Amino acid sequence: MAAYRKPRTSISNPEHKRYTYLLRDLDINRSNQVWCADITYIPMRKGFLYLAAIMDWHSRKVLSRRLSNTMETDFCISALEETLAEYGFPDIFNTDQGSQFTSFAFTNALRDKEIRISMDDCSRWLGNVFIERLWRSLKYENVYPHAYETGSEARAGIGR
Repeated sequence: MAAYRKPRTSISNPEHKRYTYLLRDLDINRSNQVWCADITYIPMRKGFLYLAAIMDWHSRKVLSRRLSNTMETDFCISALEETLAEYGFPDIFNTDQGSQFTSFAFTNALRDKEIRISMDDCSRWLGNVFIERLWRSLKYENVYPHAYETGSEARAGIGR
């Protein structure tokens, strides 16, 4: 457990609509059936960067990622638009209930493509287990050993 205060990356907005979790007992047996997205923080010498990633549940492939120095929604939408343009559309898109993913701009981008929206319950850590595992591997194998000083260093290192 960290001795310092960590940023909270999944803060919900009570004004945003929440969606039902659709993956319970679902047989995920092909790529582009279900994608997931999440945000984590990347500790820097002075502050944090935020990393959003979109992953295919079946293949566990990271389809897109974006770094940002703020928790605004735009970097998540940018990653989503890039992924949709390159890989087509999934049947279901699963996220947590963070305000970036419940925002009208993000959910509207999914609804416009007729992608079904799924959201984890607040207490359901297992709902996005594959991307949570990615964060653990990324931090312990890349971020912590390299202790990035600048955003450009982090962007290049994480990109490798």
